Amino acid sequence: MLKPPGPPLPKRCVLTGHSRGLGAAMLEPLFKAGFEVLGISRHTLDQTGGAKPPTHPDNKLMEIALDLSTAHAVEAWLNTGEMAHFLQNSSQAVLINNAGRIAPIAPAGQQCASEIALSVALNISAPLMLSDAFIAATGQCDNRRIMHISSGAGRSAYPGWSIYCASKAALDHHARAVASEKTPRLLISSVAPGIIDTDMQAEIRSTDAYLFPMRQKFNELKKQGLLVPPVEAASTLIEHLLGDSFGKQPCEDIRNC
Repeated sequence: MLKPPGPPLPKRCVLTGHSRGLGAAMLEPLFKAGFEVLGISRHTLDQTGGAKPPTHPDNKLMEIALDLSTAHAVEAWLNTGEMAHFLQNSSQAVLINNAGRIAPIAPAGQQCASEIALSVALNISAPLMLSDAFIAATGQCDNRRIMHISSGAGRSAYPGWSIYCASKAALDHHARAVASEKTPRLLISSVAPGIIDTDMQAEIRSTDAYLFPMRQKFNELKKQGLLVPPVEAASTLIEHLLGDSFGKQPCEDIRNC
């Protein structure tokens, strides 16, 4: 007799910066798409007062409180094997490198070494370390995808944002290089999500114009209602991530997809 087929393998997503802003907004579309989510942030949803995931018996969220701006802490956590264990036996595995910071906002020469180090660790080291571990852990998965949340700042230079611009450009080029390796069953893309109405935008608008000469442009975008709500941006990004066109280009702008 033929054995009856077992239950379908789960779909799993590792999401950084899940406790607020765009990351928190991504939870609902991921759950709707049937994913179990491992959220990694410095604080859990309870600690930040972030938006709770929608209540549904099938929603599965595991949270890890981890400071992704501390490279040795990220390395130590990866060495526990917790992420690899979470991703085992998945029908689809996804990594979304969303966590990031915009500071320091200042001209070169006025940026502070410790601020630069934090941004490089969070915006570059952590996503690259997680990507490497994700690829190693999902070798048997038939459908695995990595999405870096990039920015137009990675493709256009902004005065006062040299560290942020450089860090997003690093993610873009990482995606290009990994895509060129043609790893089996792996899709990767660094996606600019548009200008989203998050705490990061509030930080930009509160910065002294001397440190960020283009501040007025972002003030006007807010006044004119041209910032995209996080829920809308999250839905568009997840739809693209799970769609057939994802990974055809290693660097994309969601507004052109």
